[in-house]
Amino acid sequence: MFWDESRSFAIFAFVSLFTMVNPIGVVPPYLGMTAGMTAEQSRRVARRAVVTGLGVLLLFALTGQVVFSFFGISADSLRVVGGIIFLLLGYRMLLGHVPREREVAETTDEYATDISITPLGVPIVCGPGSIATAILLTTQDPSPSHYAITVAVIAVIMLLTYLAMMSGRRIMGFFGESGTIVLMRIMGLIIMAIAIEFLIAGLTPIVRTMLGIG
Repeated sequence: MFWDESRSFAIFAFVSLFTMVNPIGVVPPYLGMTAGMTAEQSRRVARRAVVTGLGVLLLFALTGQVVFSFFGISADSLRVVGGIIFLLLGYRMLLGHVPREREVAETTDEYATDISITPLGVPIVCGPGSIATAILLTTQDPSPSHYAITVAVIAVIMLLTYLAMMSGRRIMGFFGESGTIVLMRIMGLIIMAIAIEFLIAGLTPIVRTMLGIG
């Protein structure tokens, strides 16, 4: 009985978090931000982004409810902020610009470290939806087994995210410079569409609350 319940929860947790993190959806912004980097630099960015996402998800999974309550933050507010960041990111890529231009006095390694933490690590790899999902998974039934399963599922999904980014980088090599520019603009359009979905998902319940609609 315990095994059946744990297996069911593990499947539910994996599907929920996989959908929210969306490892395949992480690839477009990652490719756009690392388009001008060497293979080793792009791998380092991917590793740092995944480690950042892993750390943030684990932190919120274990203590998120307390943090949210203390600061009075709602998941809907995080969705709105994430949507705005995504929208700006996608717009720059649509214009053919890198998502975050390197400062004149900034080295390539400093730039790579910066973007690997934000916006790539947070909120692209670890966004408001995945944070809220991680919190819900550990607060619905805060048993040790559910905590352990949630932590394991987060680790597996972060590994899949890293593998997806590495595969995307190799595929990108076949397109060449001109193809990369076109691909980046298409990715920017996709990211902007994702941003609108984030904004709608976050704003709808906020507006309903403001208008007193059940």
